Amino acid sequence: MLHADAATRLGEFELDAGLEVPAGECLALAGPSGAGKSTLLRIIAGLVRPDRGRVECEGEVWLDTAHGVNLAPERRRCGYVFQDYALFGHLRVWQNVAYPVRGQPRAARRARAHELLERFGLGHRADARPGTLSGGERQRVAVARALARAPSVLLLDEPLSALDARTRARAATELSSSLHEIDVPTVLVTHDFSEAAHLGDRVAIIDSGRITQQGSASELAAAPASAFVADFTGAVVLTGIARSGPDGLTVVELDGGGTVCALQATHGPVAVSVYPWEIAIEPAGARRVSSEQNRLPVEIVSITSVGNRVRLGLAGAQPLAAEVTETAARELGLAPGAQVIATWKAAATRLLDL
Repeated sequence: MLHADAATRLGEFELDAGLEVPAGECLALAGPSGAGKSTLLRIIAGLVRPDRGRVECEGEVWLDTAHGVNLAPERRRCGYVFQDYALFGHLRVWQNVAYPVRGQPRAARRARAHELLERFGLGHRADARPGTLSGGERQRVAVARALARAPSVLLLDEPLSALDARTRARAATELSSSLHEIDVPTVLVTHDFSEAAHLGDRVAIIDSGRITQQGSASELAAAPASAFVADFTGAVVLTGIARSGPDGLTVVELDGGGTVCALQATHGPVAVSVYPWEIAIEPAGARRVSSEQNRLPVEIVSITSVGNRVRLGLAGAQPLAAEVTETAARELGLAPGAQVIATWKAAATRLLDL
């Protein structure tokens, strides 16, 4: 078990966060740039000393500011994977992996490196130079090197950020497979919720130095605790004033115009959350074909293919986004500038405190 709890001030920024990760679990620490993700990771590794904090792993105390304990980074059994992987270009792949292993004969270090490379499907690349590897291969070498010292915890700082878009999806799948083979606590930092959902067994959302919500990715998406979490998980977030409506519904008068209905009972200023794939599109002026209570007139401002779906940027009193199938987009003749109706069910509408 890894336990970390720390508070520190860096200029105007203040971090006050804690986490617990059992062996064999990957916690994805996700949030926007400047939220404190990497700072918390570096505190665990001993690269940043907080004003107050405690870090304990497998019963060994690495940091306890109250009792003057602060082990040096080299004395903490951490495997650390940097954003750019930091491989040594002049060394062969096996030498990179063997580099952190100390106090053993060269033959034993080489055997350990080859064992790890085989584990990650890179045994055939052991004598290559890092510059000849693909992005995903370099990533796996970096993870293998981080595990070479048999660490008590694995820390990964934005492990996919150094990859181009074409490489990232495959590398994420390879990394996910690798992480499932590791029987130590793993903390992975990312600014992308989809990556967090793919790689983490559990996701912790951090904003402005505080962890605001933790759980599985599906739990966070289904029940965000705040407008920030809803927005970060990819939801459309609108603002307005809630009041009681007919038939037990809550009606929200949206800022800028329009109303939507929800099943939750509340009143006052709220954020309205709905996911793009819950929003359907109907042509403006066409005969009403759906029973959805929520209907907002909007203009299509952008159309982007995302896999086998189409993401629509929509302009109304407040901006929206919708995702429809390619078939639906083609049959409706959707194009930028078209006037359409965005519709969704009251049951899909989540009301959150601002």
